[in-house]
Amino acid sequence: MVQPAAHSPNPQFAQQFLSSVLSQRGPSALPYTEDTKWLIRQHLVSLTTAFPSLEPKTASFTHNDGRSVNLLQADGTIPMTFQGVTYNIPVVIWLMESYPRHPPCVYVNPTRDMIIKRPHPHVNPSGLVAVPYLQNWIYPSSNLVELVRNLSGVFGRDPPLYSQRRAPPPPSPNPNSNFGVTSNSSAVASNSGSAAGYAHRPIPPRTYPPSPYGSSGAASRVQSPPNTEDPTEVYRRNAINKLVELVHNDVVGLRKTKEAEMEGLFNLQGVLRQREEQVNKGLKEMQGEKEALEQQLQMILMNTDVLEGWLRENQGKKLGNVENIDDAFDCVDVLSKQMLECTAADLAIEDTVYSLDKAVQTGAIPFDQYLRSVRALSREQFFYRATASKVRAAQLQAQVANMAARNMHYGRIIFVGYVKSVLLANVAEIVLVSGIVSIFSDAYLLIDCRFHPLCIMEFEKGLLDEQWGMAVDKSWHELVDFGQSHP
Repeated sequence: MVQPAAHSPNPQFAQQFLSSVLSQRGPSALPYTEDTKWLIRQHLVSLTTAFPSLEPKTASFTHNDGRSVNLLQADGTIPMTFQGVTYNIPVVIWLMESYPRHPPCVYVNPTRDMIIKRPHPHVNPSGLVAVPYLQNWIYPSSNLVELVRNLSGVFGRDPPLYSQRRAPPPPSPNPNSNFGVTSNSSAVASNSGSAAGYAHRPIPPRTYPPSPYGSSGAASRVQSPPNTEDPTEVYRRNAINKLVELVHNDVVGLRKTKEAEMEGLFNLQGVLRQREEQVNKGLKEMQGEKEALEQQLQMILMNTDVLEGWLRENQGKKLGNVENIDDAFDCVDVLSKQMLECTAADLAIEDTVYSLDKAVQTGAIPFDQYLRSVRALSREQFFYRATASKVRAAQLQAQVANMAARNMHYGRIIFVGYVKSVLLANVAEIVLVSGIVSIFSDAYLLIDCRFHPLCIMEFEKGLLDEQWGMAVDKSWHELVDFGQSHP
């Protein structure tokens, strides 16, 4: 196929060249990140040491979208062994902007007398190489040396290039030859369907700027018979394949862009749904608060109507000969009037004691006077509270008597249970709440069925058995006697 270079570039020159181009700054700087430049230099130095036929260069690379960028490349030949004969496949390894985090782009670079094998499992018609090593590129373990070794093995199993000329049967090639085979060997490769190479622009052949340290015979000569295929047809076929590849890349790029836009719209939709739920929740809370406020407003309006009615009734009235303002309010009975006086006196004494506390804290009165005043007020407050307690007990007894008198007319009652007695100020306390009469004086608890909504057992007189009737009648008479004995 291609004869190897007459001599290999000096690795020291390669190191100097890479150090020079990777250290450039400004508009002429290479588009690699600073944290990867040292690793790129190491990869290329190792590659030129292991494969001297590959030379590091800089060249302009044109992307599918038309952008041109100055990149590093390894240009030269890769040795491969096919049917016991060593061949050299011309390749170009482009180090893209994202290298080494992403794999390089490898192209076979056929000469004028070579053509890309079609179809080939790892090389498309435009020369782009796709081998498993590139597809499974892992940073930072993957490197160029292992890539070239992998390419050599893959091309040795299925060469990607073959010669366009036919020649008479060749003699047996020398397997140990380190140089390119003769034209007879080229014919063998042609008959076997062998050859390798991937060109970014296969026709006309790609030209690259010379290395700063010189190519030193890197331009190889191809030994092949006369051309047997029309170059125009080859150019047309390769151009069509290139256009198909460009269209495919554009479609893939457009699809990725639209998928990214759709993903963004889906995320936005999710955010909007969450906000919708929050708004609905807040709306429900506001509606509940509105209903509660409306209820409070109705209550306030009712109280306002009551107060306005009282004002209308009493606005034109005069106190007349009333000397005390307290006499303006009439109590229903004597007990209520006495309870009002005791409660007012109790609260007044409470306010007085509070004022004395403030005065002694500020030093307005002496401490001994404060103690005497508080003792006198506390004694007086005790009598008022005791009187109020007795009055309250008397009122409750009167209410029980009235309740018992009303219950004589009711035919349905409920027997609930027995309750222990509780004495307060030597007076039996009787509590009346919502129609419930609780007698804490070794009596029975009776509930008026007309007012209390919860009933444990309901019965009609005349429907109970004799034992239940006797027990209820006895309890009823005890309640009536208790009310009559405590007027």
